[in-house]
Amino acid sequence: MKKIGVFTSGGDAPGMNACIRAIVRAAVYHGVEVYGIHRGYKGMIKGEIYKMDSHTVSNIIQKGGTILRSARSKEFLTPEGRKQAYEQLQKHEIEGLVCIGGDGTFTGANIFFEEYGVPIVGAPGTIDNDLYGTDYTIGYDTAVNTALDAIDKIRDTADSHDRVFFIEVMGRDSGYIAIPCAIGGGAEIVMIPEAETSIENVVDALRTGWNRSKTSFIVIIAEGDEAGNASQVAAQVQEALPHMDARVTILGHVQRGGAPTAADRMLASQLGIACVEGLLEGQKCVMAGIINGDLVYTPFIETITKDKLINPHFVKMVNILSV
Repeated sequence: MKKIGVFTSGGDAPGMNACIRAIVRAAVYHGVEVYGIHRGYKGMIKGEIYKMDSHTVSNIIQKGGTILRSARSKEFLTPEGRKQAYEQLQKHEIEGLVCIGGDGTFTGANIFFEEYGVPIVGAPGTIDNDLYGTDYTIGYDTAVNTALDAIDKIRDTADSHDRVFFIEVMGRDSGYIAIPCAIGGGAEIVMIPEAETSIENVVDALRTGWNRSKTSFIVIIAEGDEAGNASQVAAQVQEALPHMDARVTILGHVQRGGAPTAADRMLASQLGIACVEGLLEGQKCVMAGIINGDLVYTPFIETITKDKLINPHFVKMVNILSV
């Protein structure tokens, strides 16, 4: 394999640039030409492809976002769009791909491989940490620390004004961000998609705390919780407990930005190298991940179809520590 391409797709995550850097420099180290593909599958279709070298990725390891940009592509969902993408790769004589992204990125890569046989190895880049086949995804550690920093600040004002804050963190289908934020932030309640928590349970917990002379509370809510988002939950609780002064904070996309932590830079660098070396060793249609400290390659189909479960003990920990 003499030429490979690299692209980022889906939501950005801190550490993607560190991964791009590792991929480019690993390719150079092994004597392989590497091409950057701008704006994910959309750029692949349009031919936004340029050659990269070690200098191209200088001074980016500490930067958030992605220098290759990211975009959604409705065209790639069609056979015609994927055909155009393949023709662009052929035009540049690209023999293999490294993609950095989440389940949507890997779903597209899996279909593309099935149709055209282009070897693809993926690096898990998503703050949600919800991909099967790796203990941690690139960007997750940074997102948790960013959210936790904000929660610590909100705790100060909650204490000062005797308020209950309903804080929404990202996690449409997963509570992986919410759980460590709740434990590390000293929250009284956590609400995640993986564990049902009724409004009645929240009301009872807050009322019990209030009756014990507790006057401020933090409730962490993953955006995809079955009871609703933070605003919806807060409205229902306020109706049941009108004497409580409730506030809502939605942390939103601040969790995706910022300089990656040391842990994310290390993980991104390790997985970037693993992607390139995996391609050169004949890996195809797989995601590189780290499980219990060991490098593993998991087929895309398993990564996108198997659930990565949260340890229920972590939910119990929140209840124990809020007593």
